[in-house]
Amino acid sequence: MERKGSRRENECEEKISNSESSELDKDYKTTLITLNVGGYLYITQKQTLTKYPDSFLEGIINGRIMCPFDADGHYFIDRDGLLFRHILNFLRNGELLLPEGFRENQLLAQEAEFFQLKVLSEAVKSRWEKEQLASRETTFLEITDSHDRSQGLRIFCNAPEFIAKIKSRIVLVSKSRLDGFPEEFSVSSNIIQFKYFIKSENGTRLVLKEDNTFVCTLETLKFEAIMTALKCGFRLLTSLDCSRGSIVHSDALHFIK
Repeated sequence: MERKGSRRENECEEKISNSESSELDKDYKTTLITLNVGGYLYITQKQTLTKYPDSFLEGIINGRIMCPFDADGHYFIDRDGLLFRHILNFLRNGELLLPEGFRENQLLAQEAEFFQLKVLSEAVKSRWEKEQLASRETTFLEITDSHDRSQGLRIFCNAPEFIAKIKSRIVLVSKSRLDGFPEEFSVSSNIIQFKYFIKSENGTRLVLKEDNTFVCTLETLKFEAIMTALKCGFRLLTSLDCSRGSIVHSDALHFIK
């Protein structure tokens, strides 16, 4: 009798345990939501989508907003499926984190407004405004002789990355210390200043060739800068000193995209 009673108790406990486990599995499954956004499927948790009250996604999940279903029974939202990853990441992280070089701020701001995420919309617009302001600010690079400021070149551009590219190239070839190249120079945020330039019959010489083996004149440096700019999609507005009659003879160049 004791064995039968013990067996029945074990069976009851096992049934209760299985029932509780089944309920937990059911509850866990209901917290996972699959969204079809413009043909892209996203699986996330209910608590993620309902993080911001009164948002479009919170309204769908809690039944305030009617949403159609696709053929597989997933919520279907007719919006940009690729950009939705940034919406979802914002809901997960609570902050705007975008990949380097992201250029679709205006579209993302529109998506944020559609999903009624005011905090995200403001964050995107703030980022967009900062980028526009930075693009309008002209940066420059000055390559000069510390004893004679007239010997050198100034490059102006509204894209800091272009200035950085030219600057890093000149610093690289300067450090290589090729035969006859000036070894002593200083570098600040916008100025590369040589202790002296090497003089020759052809004028001041600088190195800017890809293989680091060609010593060129300052005029050649200007052509290299212009060609690099054109390849990167920039336009040469004008030389800033047109009084000399030629870009080659100008001591400053101005690029814009």
